[in-house]
Amino acid sequence: MAVDRKPPASPIKFDIADALSQRPTTTQTGLGTADDVRSPTGGILANEDNVVFSTVKDLVSWARSRSPWPLGYGLACCAIEMFSAAASTHDLARFGAEVFRPSPRQADVMIVAGTVTHKMAPRLRRLYEQMPEPKWVIAMGNCASSGGEFWDSYATLQGVDTVVPVDVYVPGCPPRPEALTEGILRLREKIAKGG
Repeated sequence: MAVDRKPPASPIKFDIADALSQRPTTTQTGLGTADDVRSPTGGILANEDNVVFSTVKDLVSWARSRSPWPLGYGLACCAIEMFSAAASTHDLARFGAEVFRPSPRQADVMIVAGTVTHKMAPRLRRLYEQMPEPKWVIAMGNCASSGGEFWDSYATLQGVDTVVPVDVYVPGCPPRPEALTEGILRLREKIAKGG
């Protein structure tokens, strides 16, 4: 019985100069050109090995901006639009806000969606204080932003910013899910800048 044997594999010949000549190049410049007289190092070209300089603070801010963990605080009709924004049709998961956290201790973004009454304000403040630092607040809808159509009611709070600091306002009555997505994107920009 004959067994087919493969010939021994030849070693791979690797030439570093050949590999460097085959790497992709571009015409875009990085921090200058090679003949830039203003730069003491002569500039960095994009076709050279890329190096990124940053601070730890900027890196942490960038990472935080890519994963906002929301605490849904739905009080009225805006909550339905908030839930719709998290559903598969609008998919907030694309922006890192995948799961609405069940506990304020697991969240860093509070989305206040709906009419806040004076009776509800102390509870909202308590949940805000239970969130770990750093934390952000999105006021979703006209009622959360300024009292909305109930602005002259004795029971309605004239904006949630009288109880907690608000970072992003999402206007509308009720705002569409796309508006909340835009609010999340604005908040991500703010967090990435260190705000």
